[in-house]
Amino acid sequence: MIVRVFTFSNRRWLLLTPALLLSTALGLTAFTPTGAEQRAIRNESFGRGEEIRYKVHYGLLTAGEAVIEVSNEIQRINDRPCFKATVTGRTNGSVDLFMKVRDTWRSYIDTTSILPQKFFRNIEENNYRKKETIDFDHLRDVAEVESKKKGKDVKKSTHKVPDNVQDLVSGFYFLRTLDYSNRKVGEQIKVQGFFDDEVFDMTVTYKGRQNVDTKAGVIRAIRLTPRMPSNKLFRGEDAISVYLSDDRNKIPVLFEAEMFVGSVKIDMYKYSGLKSRLALVTKN
Repeated sequence: MIVRVFTFSNRRWLLLTPALLLSTALGLTAFTPTGAEQRAIRNESFGRGEEIRYKVHYGLLTAGEAVIEVSNEIQRINDRPCFKATVTGRTNGSVDLFMKVRDTWRSYIDTTSILPQKFFRNIEENNYRKKETIDFDHLRDVAEVESKKKGKDVKKSTHKVPDNVQDLVSGFYFLRTLDYSNRKVGEQIKVQGFFDDEVFDMTVTYKGRQNVDTKAGVIRAIRLTPRMPSNKLFRGEDAISVYLSDDRNKIPVLFEAEMFVGSVKIDMYKYSGLKSRLALVTKN
């Protein structure tokens, strides 16, 4: 289950890293079966050179920063043109003294299907180290995983996955290609993804539109909530809310999570390279 990402073992508070942001995104990834043929997704939301920066707040404490960016250059993976999309997260300030985090998550995303061809993550949290690579074969619906933890041997495994399965990063970008204009409040979207050697199902609920206050300004936004399994970290099924800009970009501008031990807020403060104008609310 996705809550396995968020553990307090070894004081690994992944809520201060890309994990919270990306697991939310994956929980919003619609699954559309198409058989063996590669799908074609219309993408008017993002392109090369986009960069979004966030502040991570734990209660009143500014605990870290996260960056989501797409390389200026198209990569070729499995003989397919791909976006190189990277998410990085790090703690800063006083938090670095007791919980130092330097995490990188990366996906090579097919420019036509918005499916992952390869996924990579490098986790550095205090003394904990893990590197992982996932190669996706969408014709055979297989994911081949190679991982290495500090002090342990390389582990390799092969997993059967559903059609059009997403990893965490590519799921974030596929989310942005969806059309929310005709959805009704309370409408649910069935979802499916692959992470931590598991295929799992989740559901996201469309909660409507509202203005949200971010460090980059007041922005018209779409609110979505992924249903969370019962766990000891998040408070209730709708504990996480993600707000996408209500425009063609549909960039995530704000994440909020209610936990039993406090609240987390991931707030956009800077952006560049957007394809369209951001839905900022002008003050009279």
